[in-house]
This record gives sequence, structure tokens and C-alpha cells, in this order.
Amino acid sequence: MIVIEAARAKTLPAASALGKRDLNRFLACATKALGLTGEFSVLLTGDERLRALNLQFRGKDKATDVLSFPALPEAANGGQGGDLAISLETASVQAAAYGHTLQMEVKILILHGLLHLAGYDHERDQGQMRRRESRLRKQFALPAGLVERSKAERRKAERSKTSDPERPQPQRAAKP
Repeated sequence: MIVIEAARAKTLPAASALGKRDLNRFLACATKALGLTGEFSVLLTGDERLRALNLQFRGKDKATDVLSFPALPEAANGGQGGDLAISLETASVQAAAYGHTLQMEVKILILHGLLHLAGYDHERDQGQMRRRESRLRKQFALPAGLVERSKAERRKAERSKTSDPERPQPQRAAKP
């Protein structure tokens, strides 16, 4: 079930363009593709709420794009699968940076969060989450996922660290 926090919908114009029916369908298809069972809810909110949740549950005092909360064992027996919280503010910035819609970015974040609920952890695994996310992205016709984007950004940062701005750059030969 997709829930858009009322305050976010009013302050972020793109939030009103989100298709909840489409997002709910995507949520159902993605949970099925991952073999997840139970009810899943997705809170679409803002940076302030995500920062508070990130601090409370992960000890990190910063906003983030998506957080995953597995159901407690006693709730799982009652049909709960878990919850996701997504910052529409961060998602909106990321959508603009990667050249796609907010709707598409929210789907990318839902998929990423569900992978965490399915037990994947890109910070500790040997690329399993990235590979699974990539396959599912293709299945759902989604652009680059979070793990791929962060890996590309790290490579870009490493390249910029090793380049010396004082060093002369090679020149291309002029065409006759």
C-alpha cells in the first residue's frame, strides 16, 4: 500500500503527479518477483522524516532516499511483510539528475528497498544485490538502479582524485 504524507504532497508539486495505482501495481509485481509474502507499505514523505528515521534506526543523522523496515516476527505471522520509507524530495532531485520522472525514481527506490527486505545487502555482499537488482530492472524496464549508480559515482570520484589538474592534457590531432 502506497501512502503519500499529506504535507509532502502539498510542498512538492511533482508529488501530486504520482500515480498511486501504478505504484501499487508495481509494488505487487516487485514483491511477487522477489518471492516476498505479506503486506508491504510504502510511505512517501520528505527529507526531514527520512533523516529522523535514519537517525532513530541506523544512528545516521542525515537524510537518505529509501529506508527498509522488515516486519517484526510476530507481525510477519499476521501477514505483515515490511515497510519502506522514501523521501520524495531526494527522489525528485535524483530523478532530475538521471533524466527520468519522479514516478520512475520512486519505482527504483521501491525495488531497492524490497531487495533489502528480501535479505540483500550491497554493503556486505559480493555483488549479489547489484546483479539481482539489474535483472529486475530489466524485467520492469527501469533505468539504472541505486547500486549501479553509486558504483559508477564512486568510479568517477576515484578518477577525478587521480587526475592532476596541473598536468597538461593530451591534445587531439587537428583534422586536415
